[in-house]
Amino acid sequence: MFNNSLNSKAHRHFRIEVIIIKRYEPQKEDILSAGIDIGTSTTKLVISKFSLMNMAGGMHMPRIEIINKEVLYRSPIYRTPLRTTTTIDMEAVETIVREEYAKAGIEAKDIQTGAVIITGETATKQNAEETIHSLSDHAGEFLVATAGPDLEGIIAAKGSGAYEYSKKTGKVIANIDIGGGTANVAVYKAGKLCGTCTLHIGGRLIEFAGNQIKSVSPPIKKLLQQWGPSSAAKEGDSRHVTVIQKLTDFMAAVIARMLNRELLESDKPLLLGHEPDWQEDIEVIMFSGGISECIYKYETGAAGTAQYDDIGEMLAASLRESKELSLWKWVKPFETVRATVLGAGTQTTEISGATIHVESNELPLRNLPVYQIPFGQVLQDGLKRMPEAITQALEIYDPQREGQNFALYLTEMPYLGFRDIQELAAVILSSIQAKPNHQQPLVIVLESDHAKVLGQTLKVQNPSGSIICIDQIRVEHGDYIDIGHLLQTSVVPVVIKTLTFHH
Repeated sequence: MFNNSLNSKAHRHFRIEVIIIKRYEPQKEDILSAGIDIGTSTTKLVISKFSLMNMAGGMHMPRIEIINKEVLYRSPIYRTPLRTTTTIDMEAVETIVREEYAKAGIEAKDIQTGAVIITGETATKQNAEETIHSLSDHAGEFLVATAGPDLEGIIAAKGSGAYEYSKKTGKVIANIDIGGGTANVAVYKAGKLCGTCTLHIGGRLIEFAGNQIKSVSPPIKKLLQQWGPSSAAKEGDSRHVTVIQKLTDFMAAVIARMLNRELLESDKPLLLGHEPDWQEDIEVIMFSGGISECIYKYETGAAGTAQYDDIGEMLAASLRESKELSLWKWVKPFETVRATVLGAGTQTTEISGATIHVESNELPLRNLPVYQIPFGQVLQDGLKRMPEAITQALEIYDPQREGQNFALYLTEMPYLGFRDIQELAAVILSSIQAKPNHQQPLVIVLESDHAKVLGQTLKVQNPSGSIICIDQIRVEHGDYIDIGHLLQTSVVPVVIKTLTFHH
């Protein structure tokens, strides 16, 4: 049981809450993790080592912590290989991974955990899903996820250091991760996700070949049409047309308006998905992604650093010189172009909360994203928030309404009486009607010790539904969970797949 837990991914702080009869446990173990990010412009890989140790002594319940983590190998930054404008060159990506493993001196069988994700506009390619599954078959044990724009912003904020900054300072920080095709924004306050937004702003939205414009992306074409004939920039035009400088300055101004939640109708061609959905006033901003590398030059001199013929450098200059953006305090990221790959180099921790109510025929469940609903110690506040929270969870984790299930994580719960539990169950069951697949098990994770009574009440109110309710577990937005088979001791192992490198 314990050995299996050490072959899974690990969070920096975690605990195991299943009663383990076996007395002898290994005191320390190292595991290897790989993170692979296939983005709009670039593909990169990171190998890291995590040292795990049981910090509980004697007959105490094991308490495993990561006592050290070390990046062992960072690949060069490769241009993402494409067969066509709509197809990833899957064989070329696999070749990159194989060759980088060889350079790092490891084999796929050595990798016990990690993540391969496809981000930005690359996630829209025809064979994106095929590519990640093929990679996961050949590259080791992986959590596999095609990150949509909201989730990509969350991952990047953890890899850049913005998330950790918010935890340490309590301030409201916006991480703006700008790559080749999109600017993914995630806003955090004191370690809590406040909201997200994504814009069609990136370095490869206009590409050059020599002194001519090679390509203009559809969102930019739409924007330039809105500006009128005098602002045209099309394939074959000179790369020095003045409208490009006007465009990158406009992009910087749109980012500022987005941060203030004041987007204009004329900005909407650059909006991808929903409008900014946080309520807090932003105090600090951080830039990550390929465009921030153009600002900070962390990778200068690194072997294999890619240079591209596009508007990236001009966009970075517009950001640096923007009067609107200068009104915020800028904090340097820990990582620029590698923020997402470091954020996605995941570890899982085997944590077993006392499982109180499960449908054993539904187990195991794998790769369930977690959506947190804080109650703030006031039941009615949480109940009012529930329907909107379910809608937001669907937007993040199942935007195409394809039936991706997710777990609801209920935190900051007040004392609950019998009638409160009944009301909570009724609101949950009403709110989840927005989900497209009503046959999926309803998975509830609680911070507090209410799982048994809530699970039983949900079952009474919805006898035909599958209910899985567990408690005493701490997770976060952007985490994934696995729930294993029911054990003889009537508990289940719960694996928390948490995005690491937070600090």
